[in-house]
Amino acid sequence: MTDLSRPTLPGALPDKRQVAASFSRAAASYDSVAALQRAVGMSLLEQLPEDVAPTRWLDLGSGTGHFSRVLGERFAQASGVAVDIAEGMLCHARGEPGGAHYHVAGDAERLPLRDACVDLVFTSLAVQWCGQFASVLDEARRVLRPGGVLAFSSLCVGTLDELRASWQAVDGMVHVNRFRRFEDYQRLCAASGLTEVSLRRQAHVLHYPDVRSLTHELKALGAHNLNPGRPSGLTGRARMQGLLQAYEAFRQPQGLPATYQVVYGVLRKPQA
Repeated sequence: MTDLSRPTLPGALPDKRQVAASFSRAAASYDSVAALQRAVGMSLLEQLPEDVAPTRWLDLGSGTGHFSRVLGERFAQASGVAVDIAEGMLCHARGEPGGAHYHVAGDAERLPLRDACVDLVFTSLAVQWCGQFASVLDEARRVLRPGGVLAFSSLCVGTLDELRASWQAVDGMVHVNRFRRFEDYQRLCAASGLTEVSLRRQAHVLHYPDVRSLTHELKALGAHNLNPGRPSGLTGRARMQGLLQAYEAFRQPQGLPATYQVVYGVLRKPQA
């Protein structure tokens, strides 16, 4: 079962209990606004080594089950298990067509799986919510069989910088989720005991007609501001007008940009 007994995360990352609750509430709306999440996940799948042919895979941070279904189709002879911290997401996934995979409530830092039980751990845009990425890597190494592969995507510093800078111009408070530095991912992967196949950072830029379209999408995804120290209560009219004005300085011909700095990593557990 999900263990959220250690809610306070280092580096002022969001409280995982609030993360779980936020994504549970967003289960019904998530798929309607998840174009970036789909694109990133498909890009991660394309980066899998050609020799990957799991007999059992793990979709970690499975959300609404989209990539559990993709993995089930791609590796039709394999069995799979979908793990997520948000009970609402798991309930939604179980009700979707093709949602026959095991759906387990669990934390990526303390997986409810036995040692050496899967050949592939696939996790896309989920581990940025984990306080200790080293623990995620330790758990992946533990549950992987020798020669197994961990493929992950995450977000790093530079994500939503336009929104962050615009809010800073208004009141200097914490309005945008914090993320690790890419250099931290490099360091932690190098120290993980897993062999690095690839590790890179890529910017994905989305464009919106206005700020409200962006903030509505973040809320529908369940990925709106969950940081400790965020403002309480409703955003005042004057502050919102200040945000809209500040963000306009970033406008491009395509619209208002929102940059996501995505980390892609593929690691392999040594045979020995």
